[in-house]
Amino acid sequence: MKTALATVTISGTLREKFEAAAKAGFQGVEIFENDLTQFDGSPKDVRRMAQDLGLEIIALQPFRDMEGMPEPMRSQKAKMLQHKIDVAHELGTNRLLFCSNVQPYSSADRDVCAADLFALAEIAKKEGIMLGYEALAWGFHIADYHEAWDLVKRVDHPNLGIILDTFHMFSRGNTLDVLRDDIPLNKIALVQVADAPSLQMDVLQYSRHFRCFPGQGDMPVVEFLQVLKDKGFDDYLSHEIFNDEFRSSSPLEKAIDGMRSLIWLDDQTVSKREEKTTPIVAPQVSDVEFIEFAIEGESGEALTNTLAQLGFHETHKHRSKNVSLMRQGNINLILNREPKSQAHEHFQKHGVSVCAMAFASENVKATLSLAERYRVERFDNQAGPGELNIPALRGIGDSLVYLVSADAAVRFFEVDFKPIQGIQGETGVGLTRFDHIGQTVSNTDFLSATFFYKSLFGFDIDASQDLPDIHGLVVSRTALSKDKRVRIPLNMTNARGASAQRFIQKSKGSGVHQIAFACDDIFAAAKNIDSEKQLPIPQNYYRDIEARFGLPAEMIKKLQSHNIMYDQNDEGEFFHFYTEEVHGVFFEVVQRVGNYSRYGEANAFVRLASQARQEKK
Repeated sequence: MKTALATVTISGTLREKFEAAAKAGFQGVEIFENDLTQFDGSPKDVRRMAQDLGLEIIALQPFRDMEGMPEPMRSQKAKMLQHKIDVAHELGTNRLLFCSNVQPYSSADRDVCAADLFALAEIAKKEGIMLGYEALAWGFHIADYHEAWDLVKRVDHPNLGIILDTFHMFSRGNTLDVLRDDIPLNKIALVQVADAPSLQMDVLQYSRHFRCFPGQGDMPVVEFLQVLKDKGFDDYLSHEIFNDEFRSSSPLEKAIDGMRSLIWLDDQTVSKREEKTTPIVAPQVSDVEFIEFAIEGESGEALTNTLAQLGFHETHKHRSKNVSLMRQGNINLILNREPKSQAHEHFQKHGVSVCAMAFASENVKATLSLAERYRVERFDNQAGPGELNIPALRGIGDSLVYLVSADAAVRFFEVDFKPIQGIQGETGVGLTRFDHIGQTVSNTDFLSATFFYKSLFGFDIDASQDLPDIHGLVVSRTALSKDKRVRIPLNMTNARGASAQRFIQKSKGSGVHQIAFACDDIFAAAKNIDSEKQLPIPQNYYRDIEARFGLPAEMIKKLQSHNIMYDQNDEGEFFHFYTEEVHGVFFEVVQRVGNYSRYGEANAFVRLASQARQEKK
């Protein structure tokens, strides 16, 4: 598979875009005409710059409203094409791309449009140029790729082919039938792959602001590539992405994201040309093994006090480092005070915070291999003599993700830690395991973060949820392991005053802001929490759920006395309460009854308002 990136996809100058594409491993670039027009140099300079970086310029694009135009516009388009062919020669590319006409005064007559494109293709033939014709999803007369194919077929010229753009295809609800059954390989001028979340909105606005890399949205891009491979396709796959966050981010980071998405897309499909006969599947993650906090000195006292009221006790000390372990049920919380460590560096930048978490993987070696393939950075951990050297990857923000074997004969703490005498009989308050771990990310990293879990760990990504904060909307998507034992809600906002943005400002970056523990008896778990440690829930909330769910007055009183919130659906019931925020992190205790699998989203607006009030105190 050959990979390319349209320069419109990422931010920066043309040189910065080229350098980012080359460092990320792309072989080619499509030059968006605006990037060339504003470049302070000649097309030949651009060609040399690409060659020096090992990049092929695979196309110059886009040219608009070329077919069905009245005179004198028709003649002017032919003259313009000749000028652009001259530029293409200087750039060293032999492909020019056209979009379908969007002008209401253009002709709807397919024969007229075909005659125009034939005349342009004749000009291109003399110059050794291939023209690609693309159906814009908002084209005035031609908006679907099967209509574009009908026109290209009518023209029947060797120098005119069709451009297949997944966004324009799937945003219109097109099937793959025409591609599968009718379009021959030699008539495909270029393939552009983009994804997008499932949204109902004006298609032009959808296109200009919400495209994303394959795998980051909801379009059937895997099925699309599989159809191409079944036909024997082996030309470039190119990204053409219009996204506000991409164009306000580091060009290198987004280029790496783009390369990761193309490799992942290739891995999900098979072809007759490859030895790989099945898609590459990420090894499953079975659980969260531990969460690690970076603290220093007595700075984490408020954190440990809250955890103590949740029934946690320091049960183990590290054999050689200033690190301790708090345990309850199958929950492991590491408190790292070790100087000259990654945790110390994290503390220096973010204060008391979650610096790492660990996943139990069914195949650590395969996950590490996949991480290298997807350009995920390894972290070199330094272990002492006789200690476990747990491999780690750079995760969200500045945090790490450690990988332990799910079927290891011994747990990590049985090797690296010594039990603290005298507290082994402590049983806690009945918390059993991590239920979910909420992470807040910047708006520019939201798509990257979800794709990190999807590509590397094979997590499914839930549809977006809008959580109404009193200062603006928070958007949430949850990454779930296949068996749904590991749940990672990811939150972001564009509103400066909303909770997600306040967390990022306080913590100086993306990270874990919420840790939810499961239990079997939430009322027993809530008994030891001091009222000042609880997140207070207003009385109006309990009057509301009494009316909505018809709960008996005795149950309402019991819930209210512990600030416990409630939800129910066809699957079961959900009880949950929150602690106050401590160093930018808050804890939640949940009890799921029946098969309830959601997160009490209907209560989120009350929780967010209560947290906002707490901050003002």
